[in-house]
Amino acid sequence: MRHVCRSATAYASEPFIAGECPRRIDGAAQQPSGQLFVVLLSTLGRTFVFEIHRLQASIELPVALKAASAKFSHRLDETRRFGLNPGRLRMFTYTPSSLVERPALVVVLHGGGQSAAEYAHGAGWLTLADRYGFALLMPEQQRSNNPTGCFNWYQREDTQRGFGEAASIREMIEAVERDKNIDPRRILVTGLSAGGAMTSVLLACYPETFSAGAIIAGLPYGAARNVQEAFLSMYQCPSRPGIEWGGLVRSAAPQHNGPWPRVSVWHGNADRTVVPLNAREIVKQWIDVHELPDTLSEDTTAEGYPRQVWTNDALEQVVEYYSITDMAHGTPLATGGADIECGTAGPYLLEVGISSSFHIASFFHLTTVDPGLADAEPCASGPTTHQNNPDSRRRELPRSFASTPRQVAPERRTPPGDIGAVITAALKSAGLLGRG
Repeated sequence: MRHVCRSATAYASEPFIAGECPRRIDGAAQQPSGQLFVVLLSTLGRTFVFEIHRLQASIELPVALKAASAKFSHRLDETRRFGLNPGRLRMFTYTPSSLVERPALVVVLHGGGQSAAEYAHGAGWLTLADRYGFALLMPEQQRSNNPTGCFNWYQREDTQRGFGEAASIREMIEAVERDKNIDPRRILVTGLSAGGAMTSVLLACYPETFSAGAIIAGLPYGAARNVQEAFLSMYQCPSRPGIEWGGLVRSAAPQHNGPWPRVSVWHGNADRTVVPLNAREIVKQWIDVHELPDTLSEDTTAEGYPRQVWTNDALEQVVEYYSITDMAHGTPLATGGADIECGTAGPYLLEVGISSSFHIASFFHLTTVDPGLADAEPCASGPTTHQNNPDSRRRELPRSFASTPRQVAPERRTPPGDIGAVITAALKSAGLLGRG
């Protein structure tokens, strides 16, 4: 089972949350007011074990996804020496045969319980790299760092510029830049869940490195500094003023005065593993960093789902937010053979009729075929006509970001079950999560 890698004894002494998976509980985090984690450890340890094992068969990676991921893993190159590697991460890259001259580089960060190959293939990034000729960098967590394979997005030693896992990923980027002659103006990053939270970390700590990033079911930078705060942010996400969120980003790289990365945010509004309020706080964070007004520039739909956009004075789309109606915790997929479809459904890779990876690639300006890329598949124009036509922005709908977005629910297949619901139920039964 990909999401369970510890014994029952281990679970009794350390909490497990699907998708985020804190690495350890340090001394400070074991003594919160109200004895939160004393209750968590004593009451939920065995509950998690039995409930998760009961669902093991239902969330095992499908045979087709396992086989395809294994096949693609042989196409990935692992680099064992790329720097000091203070975060002790593994480095994988993918170079398509269609690689263009001076290519873009997309850094793809997996979620908890996933490997780099599984997520890159399942989310469709290997397909998109083949189609549009850009390079991929896929850092991978080691179980010695985090027993369930999550990036440590909440640990201070891994989320500061020049330290830990963030610094390891920056070293990997430098190595790929040298080896693949990467265009430094086109380095992008995206990730799911713990990988989405680490995407927030990288955008904040190394804003000069990335032109854009995409955060899927993630959390804002600075949302947590220890395990206690990680749980609080995942399940409740206390609201902060935008200027406070933005200040956390500015303080992460104090010598940087701009330009700042553009940001795409994706979240299922039925996510009970990382509550959707986190997406709202991420958007507030980057609206403040870019000094944008709260008022929307666009309020449209893409593939039937609500999409909101904030533009700068040059009418460049700087921040966008997709709220995926009725979707649980995972990456939105539209599988199939069309230009706007890619990926393979599985746990936390959810078929909902929209390909987040394709739309993110479009936001990254990667879906235009290079004239020299003769063998590339035809590309689509983009997510919506609104995205490519600034004149179609709906200025007659100047709504505050604090308002609730329009929810449109087109007909589509029901996403697979979410193990986060089991964890949520356990937390509620122990009185650690409200029943509202």
